[in-house]
Amino acid sequence: MRIRKGDTVIVRAGKYKGHRSEVVRAMPSQGKVVVEGVNVAKRHSKPTARTYQGGIIDKFMPMPVSAVSIVCRSCGDPTRIGMQVDDQGRKVRICRKCGAEL
Repeated sequence: MRIRKGDTVIVRAGKYKGHRSEVVRAMPSQGKVVVEGVNVAKRHSKPTARTYQGGIIDKFMPMPVSAVSIVCRSCGDPTRIGMQVDDQGRKVRICRKCGAEL
């Protein structure tokens, strides 16, 4: 999985199609990502020792990584991710449209 925490993505499928937001959490083992403000579920919580106040809270639920596409910082378009080895021998992610490093 090539999408990481902190990447800006655009939702390509589902109820939130077209929303552009940041990845809060990436779960490579499950092939899912949690995107801020997208795929929100209401959860009812009871007051506990840690949370003194109960009530209905909004929780960002995981969504499949195939439903999002990364947005390139330089060209600003949704793009696919390519891998390339740089001068120091590190593998870096590149934009398939403009070739800039992600």
